[in-house]
Amino acid sequence: MAHLTDQEIASKASIQPIQDIAKKAGIPEEALEMYGKYKAKVDINQLEGDKEDSKIVLVSAMNPTPAGEGKSTVTVGLSDAFNKIGKNVMVALREPSLGPVMGVKGGATGGGHAQVLPMEEINLHFNGDLHAITAANNALSAFIDNHIHHGNKLNIDPRRVTWKRVIDMNDRALRQVVVGLGGPTRGVPREDGFDITVASEIMAVLCLSNDIIDLKEKLAKIVFGYTYDKKPVTVGELEVEGALALLLKEAIKPNLVQTMEGTPALIHGGPFANIAHGCNSIIATNTARQLADIVVTECGFGSDLGGEKFMDIKARMGGFKPDAIVLVATIRALKMNGGVAKADLGEANVDALKEGVVNLGKHIENARKFGVEPVIALNDFVTDTDEEREFVLNWCKDQGVRVALTQVWEKGGAGGVELAEQVLEAVEAGNDFHHLYEDELPIADKIEKIVTEVYGGDGVILTDKAKKQIADIEANGWGNFPVCMAKTQYSLSDDPKKLGRPSGFNVTVREVIAKAGAGFVVALTGDIMTMPGLPKVPSANNMDVNADGSSTGLF
Repeated sequence: MAHLTDQEIASKASIQPIQDIAKKAGIPEEALEMYGKYKAKVDINQLEGDKEDSKIVLVSAMNPTPAGEGKSTVTVGLSDAFNKIGKNVMVALREPSLGPVMGVKGGATGGGHAQVLPMEEINLHFNGDLHAITAANNALSAFIDNHIHHGNKLNIDPRRVTWKRVIDMNDRALRQVVVGLGGPTRGVPREDGFDITVASEIMAVLCLSNDIIDLKEKLAKIVFGYTYDKKPVTVGELEVEGALALLLKEAIKPNLVQTMEGTPALIHGGPFANIAHGCNSIIATNTARQLADIVVTECGFGSDLGGEKFMDIKARMGGFKPDAIVLVATIRALKMNGGVAKADLGEANVDALKEGVVNLGKHIENARKFGVEPVIALNDFVTDTDEEREFVLNWCKDQGVRVALTQVWEKGGAGGVELAEQVLEAVEAGNDFHHLYEDELPIADKIEKIVTEVYGGDGVILTDKAKKQIADIEANGWGNFPVCMAKTQYSLSDDPKKLGRPSGFNVTVREVIAKAGAGFVVALTGDIMTMPGLPKVPSANNMDVNADGSSTGLF
């Protein structure tokens, strides 16, 4: 018998009016802004009180594989499990980007019986936040080129405009373009390019702001280019931060939806963790903390990317800490890290597990580096064998780490109760959370610390360009910023082919770019790109819409 797809399971689920979910979450009616029957935005200015003892559970993972590990599924299922055992819980997730939805990765709403609803609407446009970010980003591009065209009072060097246009789609043809062609009335010709919207600094700024005023202040600090004498030029000098904030005044409000089991869910912001900081918004996390006793949130990819960035960027700027860390692992991913090809992952192979489990071991170490004892969620798949499950469970126990077989895809919250109980134990035990590095550490040393301690590398190779950029960054007063590493998600190294737990490698940093509005610097490694491409056969080929408006092929 064929298994139902995630979309088919979601279509059969019962969904409650969003007002009922808001009431369950303790959100007053005056704070609710309806977006149809099942979605709403929350006006945080209408919320009162807080929960000072609210706990944050961060869901991270081992290095992902093309087979998919189900981190969002576990995050949603864990929140439903807490709900099932009577805890006051909310889940806080990132928004999907149309690029991966139409490409290969899929949406960001979980899977099986652990999904957020309405799945189709969340994956397609949602409440317009990414479009608003796209509009604000490209409005700034228009303002920059217009300023240069009309006399260039700020002395902007067109060759040193670093701000790119964006689109919420994987479109490799737009990586490098030339604008301003066609004569004097069309502007000043210059090289330009497009990033995917989630890589925009405006996305990062929105996710790291505390409110609309903080958003406006951060927007004003964005550096979009340099003058002819190489001085940074900011949005504040262009005097358009108010206009950009105006375009984002609705997008900054977190979005309220629900899980299949009626757990309140906030979905807000969507930066990728391989090219950005990979976490949902501080506003959504703090709103959930204000309303619930337990907040379950996730960060992108493995602990080497989204996990490290949650600790060193989001938690630092948000002024909170994770009270527990869940690391999602799958037998399939462990086998692939042990050298098994994707096509052969359905075959039992304990020997490959023994080879690949070292990857999970490094991620356990990473959590401990931040002073937090992790809990392993072994996300169960139908192809897993009892012998394989027993090996991983016993290995975890030998490492002295909490572990729970997690079956939320199949069973929803009921399949995550053991995990929830293990997480509660970890929360009650407390931790000694600390950042990996202090603000005052020089930029190059911060990069070195991430590479040697989190990735397990020998060191860092900085290109001459990166060295000069770091010198300029520190000369401009941005040396105290945390570092956001842009790196492949598939390996602990900067080479996606080096699986397992590689050693004896160096990480090459080819560029270091200041994001003065967001308050961090981005270190670009390997061949990582801020505008992905679509695969040979994109997921879009399987998508369609029916006469009644329902869709097919989203999952």
